[in-house]
Amino acid sequence: MPDLYQQFPPFYRELLPDIMLKSVPKEGKANCSNCSMVQKDPSLGSAQKHLFRPDTKCCTFHPQLPNYLVGGLLQDSRPEMAEGRRRMQERIEARSGVTPWWIGPSRLDQHLYEHARSSFGKATRLRCPYYATDSGHCTIWAWREAVCSTWYCKYEAGKDGLTFYVGLKNYIGVVEKQLSRYAMMTIDPEFIFDDQAAAFYKQEGLTQDQLDEQPPEHELYKKLWRQFEGREASFYQQCYEIITALTSQDVERLMGLDGTIRNLEVQRQHEKAQTKDLPDRLVFNPQVTVRWLESGEVALSAYSEYDALALPGAVYPLLVAFDGRQSTSATRQKLRQEHEADLADEVLMMLYRYRILDQV
Repeated sequence: MPDLYQQFPPFYRELLPDIMLKSVPKEGKANCSNCSMVQKDPSLGSAQKHLFRPDTKCCTFHPQLPNYLVGGLLQDSRPEMAEGRRRMQERIEARSGVTPWWIGPSRLDQHLYEHARSSFGKATRLRCPYYATDSGHCTIWAWREAVCSTWYCKYEAGKDGLTFYVGLKNYIGVVEKQLSRYAMMTIDPEFIFDDQAAAFYKQEGLTQDQLDEQPPEHELYKKLWRQFEGREASFYQQCYEIITALTSQDVERLMGLDGTIRNLEVQRQHEKAQTKDLPDRLVFNPQVTVRWLESGEVALSAYSEYDALALPGAVYPLLVAFDGRQSTSATRQKLRQEHEADLADEVLMMLYRYRILDQV
């Protein structure tokens, strides 16, 4: 199985050795090159309402890249990164969503994303600015942030896989925050103490300039960037150099107790996603969405609308027999006696992973 190093920008290999050594199953059901969530037949309309547009896929999210990742991208001279560098340089010149902490969505983009969740994967207005529509690939993938590194539409371990990757995202999010702050403190502590970015990006409502997607007023932007106004690219590259000079021990110290707790939480979630032990009692999840197909199969989904499990229709009555009042082994014995049927261990585990059968 691959390890977590493959999930993140390569330079994390030396900074986060413990957690990154964990092995994880290859998420084969979530294939960016051959997206399983893309609409196959637009004429079906609402029958495929949960699917994505082929010219957006799941890339209807604007990443928030911490300063050192921006610097890493800007110094990456590989030809395959040229388009990503160009797009990032354009963002810096436009000054919208450009801060010493990170480069992220404009206030308008963030507002639209937060209030249009039902359009995820469907609205071109939400499409990531680094998405290449001609190839369907990401132009900055080698320098992606926590959300893009950990999000899948489907998980080999079902609900437990989702829980693990959400925990991993939260852990890497803490890493990104601490490392970006450390880089800023090293360059000039006033970037931390004079918190102009927080005041600007946490204000209530949208101004007229923000609705028109204009950059911040010059005076605010000048206060925000201090001596690096007009030299933002140089600032980001310095951040990258500062972070790459750290050791894993340095990062552990910077992460502090919050980082330790997040790390332990991720390791526990990893163990749960790897276990093959079934709960002693299982119950058919009353929250399951049931959809009968023309083929006679039944499509069941519970933990995610994006990840349904199609089973022979004859299996459905067997699932309902799991009422949680007796052990899993006793329920299976009852099925053998009354229906001359049984569900193999691997089938039960899959049903549990999907939370179609849930723990009592």
